[in-house]
Amino acid sequence: MERIYLSPPHMAGTEMELIADAVASNWVAPLGPHVDAFEAEFAAAVEMPHAVALSSGTAGLHLAQVTLGIGPGDVVICPTLTFAATANAITYVGA
Repeated sequence: MERIYLSPPHMAGTEMELIADAVASNWVAPLGPHVDAFEAEFAAAVEMPHAVALSSGTAGLHLAQVTLGIGPGDVVICPTLTFAATANAITYVGA
């Protein structure tokens, strides 16, 4: 049976050079100039003053709910056919 991967990486073009640069400069974690540049370029592309790069979709869902003030006592509708992180982000804020 052939495997179907959830999110296979695609390294073409300059990706390997950028990865090597990040490793060589010791900016692998937590952040660094590549992440700062990505946030600035993305914000410009969507014509917004700021953008934030996060480590996962779960972190994005969590931050979105915190930003919107969602918390205990709030009802958040979640699909039943989803990845666990969708529901986990809701429980993180107590909704």
